[in-house]
Amino acid sequence: MPSQTNQNIFTVSRLNAEVRLLLENEMGIVWLIGEISNFSAPVSGHWYFTLKDSRAQVKCAMFRGNNRRVTFKPTNGNQVIVKARLSLYEPRGDYQLIIESMQPEGDGRLQQEFEELKMKLAAEGLFAQTNKQTLPEHPKCVGVITSKTGAALHDILDVLKRRDPSLPVVIYPTTVQGDAAAIEIAQAIGRANSRNECDVLIVGRGGGSLEDLWCFNNEIVARTIAASQIPIISAVGHEIDVTIADFVADMRAPTPSAAAELVSRDNSHKEQAFVARQQKLMSAMRYYLSQQSKLSTSLTHRLERQHPSHQLQRQSQQLDELQLRLQRSMDHFIASRLQKVERQQYKLQLHSPVKRLNQQKSSLQYLEQKLLDAMDRKLLNTRHQLALAAEKLDTVSPLATLKRGYSITQNESGKVITKASDTKTGDTLVTRLSEGEIRSTVV
Repeated sequence: MPSQTNQNIFTVSRLNAEVRLLLENEMGIVWLIGEISNFSAPVSGHWYFTLKDSRAQVKCAMFRGNNRRVTFKPTNGNQVIVKARLSLYEPRGDYQLIIESMQPEGDGRLQQEFEELKMKLAAEGLFAQTNKQTLPEHPKCVGVITSKTGAALHDILDVLKRRDPSLPVVIYPTTVQGDAAAIEIAQAIGRANSRNECDVLIVGRGGGSLEDLWCFNNEIVARTIAASQIPIISAVGHEIDVTIADFVADMRAPTPSAAAELVSRDNSHKEQAFVARQQKLMSAMRYYLSQQSKLSTSLTHRLERQHPSHQLQRQSQQLDELQLRLQRSMDHFIASRLQKVERQQYKLQLHSPVKRLNQQKSSLQYLEQKLLDAMDRKLLNTRHQLALAAEKLDTVSPLATLKRGYSITQNESGKVITKASDTKTGDTLVTRLSEGEIRSTVV
């Protein structure tokens, strides 16, 4: 019992590998429409993006060999239709789509609808050669289902008039382009069958774009052609244009003029029969090749799922993932180192002697200015005190006394005479006045 339990225990790697094989083998090819986001194109040449709608999203990978065939450059926001196979990226456990082809939504949607309807009707046997009716060898009346104003009708009538003017022609006019065209074409085929006045019908129109010819890719028209009791020749567009109506019809003509030649008689009716048989053979070959192409596609997909390139693609995707992680790690490491350097620079600036020197310089300038101011005040005070002292000195100065009318008398030796007894007759005295001096002799 324990051994059985151990056998049922999966490793994560084994589980992811089993799920990948299950997805790839069971789902097969899918068509998907969505909006591109998170688009990236690394140097490996592969594309990685997400397809999303309003409610969900799925990761996608389109490898270099496939994306080289894409005719436009995808960008975020593009609406696209892709053909893909479902897989799983084992290292992360993410399920993803491996894109094989990509088209813009408009053309891609129509092409997808064409392929889906073609596969559906082919599976039901509507294209089988055994279900096709033989064209009458000598038609008695030809019905034409097309636009009454189109060039195709004029081409058909010109050929019939030139080759077999006596052949009766009944025209069932209808629109051959637009939303209502498919219903009108089906009604015209039904009307021709109910009236039963023709033994062969030509259904078609001139050339145009895929949108112009789209009514001939309608399921209603295809089933109406298949149910017709009157043999129908499909003559839609040019030789390169292929529609669902061509596959369902009893005969396909490359152009409306060629359809008219198929139903008309002339001197080369043997050649006409040969052409008809050739067309029938080509139709059978196209159907056979279509079936073989589907089988080949199926086998190719099975082979691709086992191809070593898938392993290489997964490893390449893993390499891209590792490169992206390495780049993110390097960016984070560099960013953290830069932050550390910036912090160290900030700390260095906080302790830088330049700042202290600037502060000391500012302080010195302040003290120097303060000293100058103190010296100016001291000098001013000293000058003021000197002025006061000078004023006091001037007040007690002998010169000031002289100015008030007093005088000083000295003898010749310069001694100041303060009393009369200090002189004798005949002495010469000098009397100093405020202005000048007087010499006198004692008598």
